[in-house]
Amino acid sequence: MRCGVWGTDWRNGGFMKSGRRNLITDVAGLVVGNAHDETLRSGSTVLTSDRPFTAGVHIMGGAPGTRETDLLAPDKLVEQVDALVLSGGSAFGLDACSGVADGLRAADRGFDVGGQRVPIVPGAILFDLLTGGDKSWDRNPYYDLGRRSLGNVSDDFALGTAGAGYGATTAGLMGGLGSASCVLETGETIGALVAVNALGSATVGNSARFWAAPFEIGDEFGGRGVARVYPRDIRTKTALSREATTIAIVATDAGLSQAQCARMATAAHDGMARALVPSHTPMDGDLVFGVSSGDAPRLDDPTRLLQIGHAAATCLARAIARGVYEATGYENAPFPVWRDKFTDAS
Repeated sequence: MRCGVWGTDWRNGGFMKSGRRNLITDVAGLVVGNAHDETLRSGSTVLTSDRPFTAGVHIMGGAPGTRETDLLAPDKLVEQVDALVLSGGSAFGLDACSGVADGLRAADRGFDVGGQRVPIVPGAILFDLLTGGDKSWDRNPYYDLGRRSLGNVSDDFALGTAGAGYGATTAGLMGGLGSASCVLETGETIGALVAVNALGSATVGNSARFWAAPFEIGDEFGGRGVARVYPRDIRTKTALSREATTIAIVATDAGLSQAQCARMATAAHDGMARALVPSHTPMDGDLVFGVSSGDAPRLDDPTRLLQIGHAAATCLARAIARGVYEATGYENAPFPVWRDKFTDAS
């Protein structure tokens, strides 16, 4: 399927193209690591680099679970971070950040405070405690998952039932870990990484077609095309997915300040709303981190920042659909996966 009108570069009508991997790691310098526990049916994902990077955040869900997001405000002392963590496990999953921080400290990474290295590792969690698996631990397992995810970092990584998306669900289908990228005609690369664990649905009604279909590049999530939408297709399916949260990172190699990273993250929430119906509810913690990597000159053109925000929203919508599309699930999963449910051309 060719990318349609809403997937274009709005400024001059040229089509966006995906990066080489169609992953957030197309943004230079970024790597991602996943770890999961099949018995626990949960996991964690870390995004990091070989040096600190600028980050901001914007939260629109009504029930977020976070670590160190306050320090990402533009008026705080530390502008750059060493890693960002997405994790399952609800509040327990925040311990994945501690595992990542200890791993970075062992590598002599972190903010230097009088000779002591303090890795800056903000994180966010999603609720996956009701999707099966053994949750009767004596010692929180997410520290080890975080440490393992850091040990697995690469510029290539699994999507779907992997990392923080391992136990994720949506309304009627398993969720998953998704990613996508695009390259603008002005040269900037933008990428998105998301753990899709939504109260709402990524697909339209009972069809195989994704809400994000207008933004699809090629057949990256099946190429089923755009669905005709009826009023019944936008009903809230809260009985199917009671507790949820979709957590994401959008990144670019453009030179953004911390405030501009937060603005890019804010714009990217549009992509979440385009790809998940409903989103940003009182019962979820929907959140987007914004990241700027590399040494590009500081961007001072608001029109280009608008472009980057639009591209980040588009990438996030695509990444959400890819997370659901790539899910493989596990035995006795609470919902089917997209590939098993839609084997015909519906």
